[in-house]
Amino acid sequence: MAVDSGDSPIDPNKIAYVYMQVADHIAARITSGALKPGARLPGERDLGAEYGVAYLTARRAIRELRERGLVVTLPAKGTFVAYPQEQGSGSDDPEAGIAPSSTP
Repeated sequence: MAVDSGDSPIDPNKIAYVYMQVADHIAARITSGALKPGARLPGERDLGAEYGVAYLTARRAIRELRERGLVVTLPAKGTFVAYPQEQGSGSDDPEAGIAPSSTP
């Protein structure tokens, strides 16, 4: 998920929060299929280094993606791209965005 430093999608002069720019860029990669459901995102510090932002900015971007339902964070496991929800499922299960288990 490396971002080319010479072609950074983050513009500090843009009238938008930097964390939103990071979140929007990752969201665009998810919707385009570049990041597949179940893919693990880098840690907050690594993500911050990739985008050239503070790790707390990366943390806020991940929180924004969670609020949009695009990623799921599992403590001590990491943050993963969520699986698409069926329309009208109405599930409040926090693990609903995680792939179903392959065991019967």
